[in-house]
This record gives sequence, structure tokens and C-alpha cells, in this order.
Amino acid sequence: MDRAGAAGHRRRLLAGLSGRVLEVGAGSGADFPHYPATVTEVVAVEPEPHLRELARRAAASAPVPVTVVAGTAEHLPAADGSFDAAVCALVLCSVPDQGAALAELHRVLRPGGRLAFWEHVRAGTPGRARVQDVLDRTVWPRLAGGCHTGRDTAAAVAAAGFRLAPVERFRWPDTRLPAPTSPHVLGSAVRA
Repeated sequence: MDRAGAAGHRRRLLAGLSGRVLEVGAGSGADFPHYPATVTEVVAVEPEPHLRELARRAAASAPVPVTVVAGTAEHLPAADGSFDAAVCALVLCSVPDQGAALAELHRVLRPGGRLAFWEHVRAGTPGRARVQDVLDRTVWPRLAGGCHTGRDTAAAVAAAGFRLAPVERFRWPDTRLPAPTSPHVLGSAVRA
């Protein structure tokens, strides 16, 4: 995915983070090389054992201290208000209960803490949104690890009690024919 330009999106996602950071759905650790030096610690939560092992290997060469732990977005292994920032990169599309995951993120962030997110989201045109709806009700979640292509993640973040900063909406990868997962949003929100 980094060959298609994901590294640039990851750098923008993580720019400006500092202090103690929780990364939810760390996968293989693709974000780890892009954390700025102002981050003092990353606790990376990953539910899938194989990906967790890959993340542990990636953590060994990360520019900041990274600890990889088991857990899910809906039940984060962290105390209330224990993080300065949280990161979700291409994760909130796949969590079984997006509202519960966002409530957990709100719980573990300190007041004023920042949620940085990069997600593929609901298409902006009715025809493409209908295609996403059909895929989400049928084959897509089964083929793509529970992923739902048509979630309005920015609205869900706001509904969970976060104050949205301006978000960037873009199509990625920028191909001639847009895929159901090509509408993206990258931005941040502050825990009130």
C-alpha cells in the first residue's frame, strides 16, 4: 500500500502528535516509521495475532518507543484519560461497532486529547453510495476483514463527543475508475 502513496498520508496523519499515543488497529506496524520525535510512547493495540507479531517486529526499528498489545477498539486495554492522542488509520471501517469504538477512544483520551484518523468513507455521490450500500450488505465485509465501505466516519466522530477540526476529503488511490473504497477522509478531532 505504501507504493501507492500511503506513506505520505501516514506522515500527514501523524504530524503534530506528541506525548503518549494509542494506536488502534496497528496491523503490521506500517505507521510506526512515521511517528514524530515529539511522541514519547506509542501503545499499539492489535486484535489479530499474526498482525500483532508483525507489529512487534516493526516496533523494534521504530523511531519512538512502541509497545504492541492485544485488544479491540471496543474494549481498549487502557485507563480513562491516559493518552494525549489516539490514531486510527484505515480501522474504523472494520470495527464491528463503530460507536462503541469511538466511545472507548473518547474514554482513554485526556480532555483536550487529539484523535487523528484516516479512513475510507461514504461516497459523495448518490450512485456510488448505493454501490457501497449493496457491497456492505453482501460480499465486501466477508472479503475484506469486516470492512464497510460506506460509513460516514467524520459524522460518527462528531457524534461521539469530539470536536472536529477541518478534515481533508480526497480520492485514493486516484485511479481512472474509482473503487468503492476510494473516497477518503484524513483529519483530527479533539476530545471535549
